[in-house]
Amino acid sequence: MGSTELMIVLAIVVLVFGSSAIPKLAKSVGEARREFNKAIKDEDKEIKKDGEV
Repeated sequence: MGSTELMIVLAIVVLVFGSSAIPKLAKSVGEARREFNKAIKDEDKEIKKDGEV
């Protein structure tokens, strides 16, 4: 994906969500990513623990 495509996607996002909603959307995406990564790490720990027993 080049810079032109990224600019087009950004413009569409601004049109759909509005400029004031973008920070809230970015925060929500960041929180969801953190929770997802935490769940994966917890699952890996559980699998390793079960494998040692």
